[in-house]
Amino acid sequence: MAWDRTGGPRIAFLGTGAQGASIGADFVLAGLDVTFIEQWPEHVMAIREKGITVNLPTRSINAKVPALHLCQVAEIKEPFDLVFLVMKAYDTKWACQLIEPCLAPDGFIVGLQNGMTHDEIAEVVGRRRTIGAVIEIASNMFVPGVTNRQNDHDESWFALGALDPARQGRVEEVAKLLRHSGTVEVTDDIVSAKWMKLVVNAAELIPSAIVDLPLADAARAPGMLDVMRSAGYEAMQAALCDGAKIVSIIGMPPVMSNHPERYVDQIFDEVLKTFSRPDTLTTSLQDWRKGRKAEIDDVNGYVVKTLRRHGQSAPVNERVVEMALEIESGTLQARPENAKRLGAIG
Repeated sequence: MAWDRTGGPRIAFLGTGAQGASIGADFVLAGLDVTFIEQWPEHVMAIREKGITVNLPTRSINAKVPALHLCQVAEIKEPFDLVFLVMKAYDTKWACQLIEPCLAPDGFIVGLQNGMTHDEIAEVVGRRRTIGAVIEIASNMFVPGVTNRQNDHDESWFALGALDPARQGRVEEVAKLLRHSGTVEVTDDIVSAKWMKLVVNAAELIPSAIVDLPLADAARAPGMLDVMRSAGYEAMQAALCDGAKIVSIIGMPPVMSNHPERYVDQIFDEVLKTFSRPDTLTTSLQDWRKGRKAEIDDVNGYVVKTLRRHGQSAPVNERVVEMALEIESGTLQARPENAKRLGAIG
């Protein structure tokens, strides 16, 4: 590896919820130099006392790892070569501003997040220090110090790509590390790959949360699959208007057809088949059940804004955003009966 320090890079996971904690644990058990940085005080204390426990489908692992609270970032004296940012999309900018003084001059922030966060990362640390990423794992966390990961390494999938083409040669070094946690593909077109993931997220995350159902149950509810796919179709149109290409992600075969809606159907079916268990709750529904806000503006809202810039509308995504904001304001309750207003015809 081309890391300056002997023994490999110094790594931070900024955000160690369900996803960040499980991936970070894999890094720790591989013998890498890892520090967790987290905003949930009880979670930090639990990790310090008992390590991080990851429950996988057929096994459990535990890793002892240094854990810092956000307020302790100012105490960090040795810079990190890699920071894996695994926080909500809406937390991207301030999180990057917080950690930027601790990032090595030749280091990277890797945005393992939903949404098109790569540009926000680059605004803070520069394009040459930004790696865009796509992540596909189903996880949940409700107890401090314990994460439940529903996809083991053989089912977990990532894509990585540098924003600065001159730095693309370094991405494979990062991919080698991330392969401790799953399959990793390196791409020269990470922006298109992230758009394809946003297409899936627009179809699944908020729509299933609005009807307060696990993803698989939401897709089976009368009329909901059509609504979810329609949200994905609009997202694909936004991606194409934004200059993205239809590319293969999450381990699917190379794209054989440029028919946008057919591709949305195929990729959504793959997510339901491989990355969804009967009890899988999308991250958005988990957020709402914890009393937190969801990534509305960064997913479905992003679709609406993108198409508006190009003089087009996104009526399904607009309805999703409208209802989601009502739920967060307390004027609407997430429940299965919302399917009718979403446009589902049972």
